[in-house]
Amino acid sequence: MESVIPVPTVSLIPVMGSAAVFPVRRIYCVGRNYADHAREMGMDPEREPPFFFGKPQDVVVPGGGPVHYPPATANLHHEVELVVALARGGRDIPVSRALDCVFGYAVGIDLTRRDLQAKAKDKGQPWDTAKGFDESAPISAITPANLLGHPGQGAIWLAVNGVEKQRGDLADMIWSVPEVLAHISGFVALAPGDLIYTGTPAGVGPLVRGDQVRCGIQGLGELAITLV
Repeated sequence: MESVIPVPTVSLIPVMGSAAVFPVRRIYCVGRNYADHAREMGMDPEREPPFFFGKPQDVVVPGGGPVHYPPATANLHHEVELVVALARGGRDIPVSRALDCVFGYAVGIDLTRRDLQAKAKDKGQPWDTAKGFDESAPISAITPANLLGHPGQGAIWLAVNGVEKQRGDLADMIWSVPEVLAHISGFVALAPGDLIYTGTPAGVGPLVRGDQVRCGIQGLGELAITLV
């Protein structure tokens, strides 16, 4: 069957230590999954259940590098995150079996047009234009879980122009990776190729053109981008 338009390309992320690539199906993101960041955003982390938003699969920037400063914003923010890459999926996945779905992990940045997000919140509107814009999800190569294991603790940090802005520990996540996967799968069927950005620690802040951003997670290496 002939396509009436060119078939859209699938984003491919390198796999650490291999010539293989990981094709992206969907991107899910967890909101306010670190207590200090929830407080930073004016919320009570003790009473808020996990919530999620999405990004299109083609907004990833594999390996980092130059990232274009997006239009329609004067307040672009950085958010460093642990990213989970799935090899399996399903519905209503039990917490006890959730890690069986994981292919590997990566370092990611959830770029956010904070001014557009604030306006959307005030009006009770969706966050799509604040979160799902072009090049809004830089990501490192994926390290397979069979090489790394499943990180439940370890430093997560981000620096802008050599000055540290964010630092936390994966152990500080309100909802663990298995809990996040189980919760999402109660709403949608997860599948191979899905990425889950698992939230960011406190210290999010603005970026301007020319800023050099470097971030990392203990055991996973680093990711670097430059705003152009």
